[in-house]
Amino acid sequence: MSYYKRHIFFCLNQRENGENACLQHGAQAGFDRCKSRIKAEGLMGPGGVRVNKSGCLDRCAGGPVAVVYPEGVWYTYVDADDIDEIVDSHLKDGRVVERLLLAPDIGR
Repeated sequence: MSYYKRHIFFCLNQRENGENACLQHGAQAGFDRCKSRIKAEGLMGPGGVRVNKSGCLDRCAGGPVAVVYPEGVWYTYVDADDIDEIVDSHLKDGRVVERLLLAPDIGR
């Protein structure tokens, strides 16, 4: 068994040259919301959920993005309601949020 049941990474990359990057699309707010929800639900720590910041995940065109492991499910999101749905459905109950899935052909 894995140390964490689920691990979610939020791209918080920022580019100085003006290229598209997740941080300019609200990624920090998404990360903060997810981390506070996981903490409030008592899901943090071993056997639970780990919420991590990440550098570039190279899927900038779909940003902001997050990826959940061990399933390898990629999400895009726009607001706190989307983050809440990811927490409630996927991180707590293991149900993928289909409407927030990042299309497999979206890259940088």
